[in-house]
Amino acid sequence: MDAATTLPIMAPASAEIFLAVAGLALLMAGVFKGEGSLKTLSWAVIAAFAVAAVLVVVRGGEAVAFQGLYITDGFAQFAKILILLGSGFSIVLSLGYLEREQAGRFEFPILILFATLGMMLMVSANDLIMLYMGLELQSLALYVVASIRRDTLKSTEAGLKYFVLGALSSGMLLYGCSMIYGFTGTTSFEGLATVLGAGTTPSTGLVVGLVFLVCGLAFKVSAVPFHMWTPDVYEGAPTPVTALFAVAPKVAALALFLRVMVDPFGDQVAAWQQVVVFISLASMVVGALAAIMQTNIKRLMAYSSIGHMGFALVGIAAGTEAGATGVMIYMATYIFMNIGAFAVILGMRRDGRLVENLTDLAGLSRSHPMMALALMIFMFSMAGIPPLAGFFGKWYVFMSAIDAGLYGLAIVGVLASVVGAFYYLRIVKIMYFDEAEQPLDGAVAGDLRLILYGSAVVTVLFFLILSPIYDTAAAAAASLIGA
Repeated sequence: MDAATTLPIMAPASAEIFLAVAGLALLMAGVFKGEGSLKTLSWAVIAAFAVAAVLVVVRGGEAVAFQGLYITDGFAQFAKILILLGSGFSIVLSLGYLEREQAGRFEFPILILFATLGMMLMVSANDLIMLYMGLELQSLALYVVASIRRDTLKSTEAGLKYFVLGALSSGMLLYGCSMIYGFTGTTSFEGLATVLGAGTTPSTGLVVGLVFLVCGLAFKVSAVPFHMWTPDVYEGAPTPVTALFAVAPKVAALALFLRVMVDPFGDQVAAWQQVVVFISLASMVVGALAAIMQTNIKRLMAYSSIGHMGFALVGIAAGTEAGATGVMIYMATYIFMNIGAFAVILGMRRDGRLVENLTDLAGLSRSHPMMALALMIFMFSMAGIPPLAGFFGKWYVFMSAIDAGLYGLAIVGVLASVVGAFYYLRIVKIMYFDEAEQPLDGAVAGDLRLILYGSAVVTVLFFLILSPIYDTAAAAAASLIGA
């Protein structure tokens, strides 16, 4: 096959191909330059993400590549931009941390690059085989990133827990895929959609396979009852890694979840809707109640993440174009709220050491008034208080549930938001009304300030850019469901 034939076939995946080549080249550069190349490689990876984002935008329109395994459309483009943003922000957050903690390894940003490549392949999967390949490329890189600090027991334990439970979820997902293939005779999403067209009654074996597939995907988004790894991994992993886990992989997994449910199984909503409704309900309730008892802010953010995934799953449970639009808007707001909150956590230092307890935030409004204001904005936004960004995400997913007749799910979601507001407001109360025994260190690194205040501005002024983001998300949902 000559270049004239090969290049058009590969062109839709130009962003992923570029990242793969860039990752291999940067890996070789790191080997020859050694540990002193961490900062250079980190900025090189961020630059690679920027180029990949341009390629994603330039390669507009719907196209299929690699014999139908890979698809790019408006939905994939929207999700990939969010993934690249989340991964890029995480690397910026890690720059100062790795240097201060003397934990710099040149492999760190390159592993994030390969994990991001896997995430991008996930959201462009058009076949169960491609789905698994993207998922495992992401997971294998993240297993290593979670335990990157081999000299600390907590980081090693976090990586081991994530690996063991991740292997279990992969087994469940593969078993589900094999059942689906066995009862339909195809792994292609288009083939599955044809076999399972409107009016077709799915066999019991197919439903069992679909349940196992949903369980495997639920693990990746930390949905209850597959959430058990999240608090321990969030607490044990280095904070920049936790920030990464909280944003980019969640966007990728939710986008994959959405594509799988509404693309090949879109005509079989009755077969999977009850399962998604259950894990959505359970995630919202557990996320709201379990976080109340947490004293470690990273564990609190873990349960907050579980709750937010439950809210996002409300849109998937609706199974409609409006639901898909709501999920994409929710994830666009979720990235900025969470990355800003983790920037504050990384700025919590006392005597040069990181601190993570909620009580360490006492008196923050007096020692770091701007940081306290930014964290208050993020907490109010996560609670869904208008007119901040988080309100709009919840509004659209709840409205999609109401339009789909899922009134109970929407009501529980609103009640869970009210309960969850308690622990978000408790953080604000600690910052503004509790006295600090010893204030936090005064200096905050410039990269943290950039992420912190930039995220706060986006969260506050999100309503000004809501219209173009809604239009883009609606077009993305239409390319997925309306096609």
